[in-house]
Amino acid sequence: MGSASGSTSTVLSLRIDEELLDRLRQHAARRGASVQDYVLRTLARVDFDERFHAAVDETEKFYGDAPTATTTK
Repeated sequence: MGSASGSTSTVLSLRIDEELLDRLRQHAARRGASVQDYVLRTLARVDFDERFHAAVDETEKFYGDAPTATTTK
């Protein structure tokens, strides 16, 4: 899976048990992906989520607690 920034890739070797590999194969197959692509997409998604939450936290620190919208009757 390439990067939009044009960076090169590096090999990462993992040792995982057979049960976990079977589950990864099943998840990847459901999405029509190889195990490698499935794992890379999952890691990228988790990384994005962490960076997004960190950015939200920093924004909240900068602006303070914003009042929530309420409706009155």
